[in-house]
This record gives sequence, C-alpha cells and structure tokens, in this order.
Amino acid sequence: MSELHPTLVDVLTNTFKVPAVELRPEATMDDLEMDSLAVAELGVIVKETLGVDADSDSAYKGATLGRISAFLTESATAGAR
Repeated sequence: MSELHPTLVDVLTNTFKVPAVELRPEATMDDLEMDSLAVAELGVIVKETLGVDADSDSAYKGATLGRISAFLTESATAGAR
C-alpha cells in the first residue's frame, strides 16, 4: 500500500462511514457504494487534505482502492518536486 493509504482509509471510514472491513486494496468505489457525488466530495477532501488535485472521474472511477492510493502518492510526490 502507498504511504497515503492510511489517510484515504481515515477519510472513507470517518467521513463516508465505509466500514473498515470493506476497505480492501481490490475494492472499487462501486464496491464501497460510493456514488458520483460521494466520489466528487472525496476528490475535494483529498485536495484540501493532501494537496492532490485529481479529476474524480479519471482518478477514481473504476479504479481499485490500491490503485487510487498509489495514484495519490504518485501525484503528491510529483507535486512536491
């Protein structure tokens, strides 16, 4: 898992009330019952919390939680350069 994975898990469990047991690396936003509005809100929270600006459709739609975590870490690292 990426270094930002714990932050993502924290947001999903505390803000969106997704049970932690469901937060498997292979889970998609659909698996977590995150509709498009929730995914858009997640994108805003990620930008405010982590400083990573990601288009919610391209970054989250159909991607697994593991891939989203990796994407956020890559984006945060690239932004820090």
